[in-house]
Amino acid sequence: MTKEAARPARGAGQPRARRTAEPKRDIYAETTAKIIAELEAGRFPWVQPWDASACRGPGLPRNAVTGAHYSGINVLFLWGEAITRSWPSQHWLTFKQALAAGGNVRKGEKGTTVVYADRFIPEAEKTRARETREDARAVPFLKCYTVFNIAQCEGLREGLAREPVLLPEREIVPHAEALIKATGADIRIGGDKAFYSPAGDFVAVPPQPAFRDQINFYRTCFHELSHWSGAAKRLNRDLSGRFGSKLYAREELCAEMGAAFLCAALGIVPTVRHADYLASWIAVLKEDNRAIFRAASQASKAADFILAFEPREAAKDVPQARAAA
Repeated sequence: MTKEAARPARGAGQPRARRTAEPKRDIYAETTAKIIAELEAGRFPWVQPWDASACRGPGLPRNAVTGAHYSGINVLFLWGEAITRSWPSQHWLTFKQALAAGGNVRKGEKGTTVVYADRFIPEAEKTRARETREDARAVPFLKCYTVFNIAQCEGLREGLAREPVLLPEREIVPHAEALIKATGADIRIGGDKAFYSPAGDFVAVPPQPAFRDQINFYRTCFHELSHWSGAAKRLNRDLSGRFGSKLYAREELCAEMGAAFLCAALGIVPTVRHADYLASWIAVLKEDNRAIFRAASQASKAADFILAFEPREAAKDVPQARAAA
């Protein structure tokens, strides 16, 4: 008996039941609330979530079929889910992609929401633009879709996704050194402070032996280079914020995630950063539920801008296959 056949017949005089419309999801508010909760608990969602019991090594999450890496806020979504579920992979695909790859998502598995930002021009706006001979204004929108980790699938063809390999412990990371040099940035090693000077367009970083964990020299370099990428002649972000201001906090959030994305792409695992700006970040996120989306997007652009300088010879030495390289 079909489900339809099992339903009791509705009498002729019985009113038609009204369908209750599901409330529209506010993905901005949902995500921001989750990020704030993590920060208030002392956890940093953009810190690479891997250890011996979870992901096998660093890297940006990517699509297992196309090889394209996820960017912006989706990096945080997928990193967070991978560590929460202790999955050993950072490769993802849609339900249809799993079928096309010869396998399927296991029954009962729950997918992870990722988002796609785009713009469209409503018909009314097109009409207005034609009548006034002005440019049509596009309306931004956020589309959600679902992906699954390959650990949630079965029967996928062999060789679909190659897992990253963790770098051995060492003080100097040659391919990171090569990338830093290739940017051509004016990097001044010395002193006891790390910063980017917009006025002088230079980066200052303490010498590597000054770091308690020397691997953090690279995280610090990439944090300051993320600021450097925002100069007017590069990605043109507003770097005019003074220490303690909301604008300053937003830029620090961008640079912090930019450094995390760069370290992930290069296979570097720094230690967790001290929560210097934790209170200001929480304040910014509570005031604007789209701030984390903008910061993550800007961080991805900064990382991509810097990675574009990567020498081909150095890229060959990176022990992890970086997506969309």
